Amino acid sequence: MIDDAPILFFDSGVGGLSVVGPTLALLPHARIVYAADSAGFPYGTKSEAEIAARVPALLGRLVERYRPRLVVIACNTASTIALPAVRAALDVPVVGTVPAIKPAAAMSATRAIGVLGTEATVRQPYVDDLAARFAGDCLVLRHGSAALVEIAEAALAGQPPSPDRIGTELQGLFGQDGGDRIDVIVNACTHFPLLEDDMIAVAPPGVRFVDGGPGIARRIAYLTEGQAWPATPQPGTLVFTRADDRTRAIAATLASRGFPLLETL
Repeated sequence: MIDDAPILFFDSGVGGLSVVGPTLALLPHARIVYAADSAGFPYGTKSEAEIAARVPALLGRLVERYRPRLVVIACNTASTIALPAVRAALDVPVVGTVPAIKPAAAMSATRAIGVLGTEATVRQPYVDDLAARFAGDCLVLRHGSAALVEIAEAALAGQPPSPDRIGTELQGLFGQDGGDRIDVIVNACTHFPLLEDDMIAVAPPGVRFVDGGPGIARRIAYLTEGQAWPATPQPGTLVFTRADDRTRAIAATLASRGFPLLETL
């Protein structure tokens, strides 16, 4: 493996940056290619068939262009729907994103947890299975929010999040029967940790948030253990599938956050 072979992160938008951060904390010299499917954004409101067809095809093109040592599908929706097909199609290791229900259940004192994701993620049987396996003694409430995905994208494009809008979305969990017992919320969309401080500010006191980013980073470090890395930190490459005003604003923000190189697929 050549030293500068990158790790390829893939998401519908910028949510996967919440996984890139913990990864660089463990592998600070890794070269990162971050691909956002801006032409297909958002995934959370699309059908399973659309995502299952689109994600493997796009990742095939990205792997051919960038020759990564490892691919990370940094998107809960894409992972829960397309991960097996992607692994079958690619000849590089592929890491998916799993809603952090197991650690949330371990943290909960009230035995009531919330799962906050996209509509496409929270309705998946995979989430049913995780809840049954790891949170069988918990009340597990779910809420799908397309609005929070849009708010996170807009925040990186320079539009400050609205506390009222965030509070309204969280009420989708707290307003359900038993929602007043929730003491841990699973951020089951990689966009949502980007808003965690804003959500803490409007959530009831003591509510904690957990996401899969640190666990995914540890998995990446494990799978690349012993591999060679560049001698110094590397500039990241940001890839969009469509250029428009929002992606250009996001690119301008990320240029100062370690992604000075911009390309379009």
